[in-house]
Amino acid sequence: MSPSTIWTPDDLQAYLTEHNVAAEIVILAEETPTVPAAAAALGVSVDQIAKTVIFFVDERPYAVIANWVRRVDSRKLAERFAVNRKKIKLADGESVTKLTGYTPGTVPPLGHRQPLPVLIDPAVLTNEVVYAGGGGIAALLRVRSDDLVRVTNAEILDVLSDV
Repeated sequence: MSPSTIWTPDDLQAYLTEHNVAAEIVILAEETPTVPAAAAALGVSVDQIAKTVIFFVDERPYAVIANWVRRVDSRKLAERFAVNRKKIKLADGESVTKLTGYTPGTVPPLGHRQPLPVLIDPAVLTNEVVYAGGGGIAALLRVRSDDLVRVTNAEILDVLSDV
């Protein structure tokens, strides 16, 4: 696949199959561009929706998996990596697509174009099953949270803002 190709749920399914990941892509009748929209479409609480956000920490990309509707706190990332907060940057849309293969709002927590180190907020692990980006605006990945940690080799780190 060319580096400019936008990946889809089919690409994610190929990754799941190739790596024997016990997860399912759920295709919805409507688009789910936000955490509340995804939760409403699935009939679950917002804490079961995991978002994957790409950050640069001192110019190195990381996938950060968090849930709820709270923001990722750049101060917590800066503290973890012992860098100035100015060294923490949210990736722009072009960088997200280049690194993961997926457009913002559709990024799954795994199966990226470029393997990325993963940080996962412990709040995600309070749910046995979570739904994350499924590679399309109306697709979500249903996965056990412990499988998500194992498959991504994620570091568990409190990253959510306290407010």
